[in-house]
Amino acid sequence: MKRLLPGILAMAAIVVASNILVQFLIMDGLLTWGAFTYPFAFLVTDVMNRVYGVASARKVILAGFVTGIVCSLIGTQITLQGDGYSYQAVAIRIAVGSATAFLVAQLVDVFVFDRLRNGSWWKAPFASSIIGSALDTAIFFSIAFSQSITLFGENADMEVSWAWDAVPFLFVGAPVPLWISLAVADWGVKLALALIALVPFRLIVKRLTARMV
Repeated sequence: MKRLLPGILAMAAIVVASNILVQFLIMDGLLTWGAFTYPFAFLVTDVMNRVYGVASARKVILAGFVTGIVCSLIGTQITLQGDGYSYQAVAIRIAVGSATAFLVAQLVDVFVFDRLRNGSWWKAPFASSIIGSALDTAIFFSIAFSQSITLFGENADMEVSWAWDAVPFLFVGAPVPLWISLAVADWGVKLALALIALVPFRLIVKRLTARMV
């Protein structure tokens, strides 16, 4: 378990940082700073998978999942004030969507990586991150914001109803629900970082592998 501690701490740090930074909007609200930290969770998972194997990667994912649940529970208990009304820091739909997306996407990442681990060094981390991030984005934004999902009740839906407003796609195209633009922008960041993360992946894996020799 001691050898997994750096990975567990890194995953927990990324989850906590992302939960904090998601509160800070950029690009007129199209993205948050959390969009630039969260994708590195896939880097941590892939490094642990490559160096220590599937079982170890899943333990690190579980640590991140539990950390995310704790962050969400804290957020749902914090009441903020704005525009003459009060609201929870983390809406229940966002909390459920975040936890579900993280767990499913990370486990799929591990599965895909393991199937490709014997190929070229970059194929497994790149393909698993691309597929995992696509699932993460689709699951999170659908559960958190889609108007077609009504499982959470009227009050929970009203907490995220702002995301249903029709605005130009990515602020330049035809009108679509705001959450669609948010999802596409988020996935675009994940795609870019999946490519960038190949560099630290290669360096970290070499360093950890050398220590094991």
